[in-house]
Amino acid sequence: MIKREEKQRILILGGSGFIGNALYKELLSYFEIHCTYCQQHGAFSENQVFHNYCVEEDSLFLLLNKIQPTIIISAFNGDYKNQFEAHQQIVNYALLNTACSVLYISSSEVFDGQFRHPSYENDVTLSETASGKFKISVEKLLLKTIPQKTAIIRLPLVLGINSPEILHLRQCIRHQATFEVFPNLVITTTTINKVCQQIHYIINQSLCGIFHLASNDMVHHEDLFKEITSKIGAKMPIFKSVFSSNEERYNAILPKENILPKPHQIAVSQVIEDCSLNEEIISIK
Repeated sequence: MIKREEKQRILILGGSGFIGNALYKELLSYFEIHCTYCQQHGAFSENQVFHNYCVEEDSLFLLLNKIQPTIIISAFNGDYKNQFEAHQQIVNYALLNTACSVLYISSSEVFDGQFRHPSYENDVTLSETASGKFKISVEKLLLKTIPQKTAIIRLPLVLGINSPEILHLRQCIRHQATFEVFPNLVITTTTINKVCQQIHYIINQSLCGIFHLASNDMVHHEDLFKEITSKIGAKMPIFKSVFSSNEERYNAILPKENILPKPHQIAVSQVIEDCSLNEEIISIK
């Protein structure tokens, strides 16, 4: 990737989303940060470093030339065709600007067609879903055209005390509602705080390549959420077991080739602890 400057200018595409906004808060004190959001009004419109950008309507080329980022973090959503065209514009910008690098936030979905074993960084990608196939196409585009400027960040299930999944779990506990678990599904996981810490390290070290920012160990989906629930409080939701197969299936990515230093690693046990911090949990009566 690029050689470090005194102060990088980072553009987070999708800065209003769960992952993008967490990265904005993590990096704001250390870099010059710009973000995008896709809405006409709201809290982000009052923030001068947030720029209104909707992939279906706006030109990314104009925004890139206005901000002149040295690092582009792609964490945005939208129509797949428009997203792919936007990433082609990112590639063109990076080719013209030698000081620019790209971090693409991908996911374990690129392996959702490989369900018999966990997947590592250099394994051949295979997906059965539209989302996974799209992510594979963007990964291939970046790795083929600007490999020395690209970091592919593949994420597993990302949790945390304020993550959508844990907020949903709390609501199901509170209202004794149904929460789906998958007893035969083996996964890896992480927390949003750890992901932000890891990406910050990758930026500081100017790393490129493919990174599996996941726990070093695996867990059954059902066991993970039952253990988190038991630590949150005495009440339980109505767990609904969903079996997609009679055999164990893996939706697990593991780090093997690009392993970060020990302080930047995480285990399932730490994810469970971080998702059930007492001071952050709304009391359940």
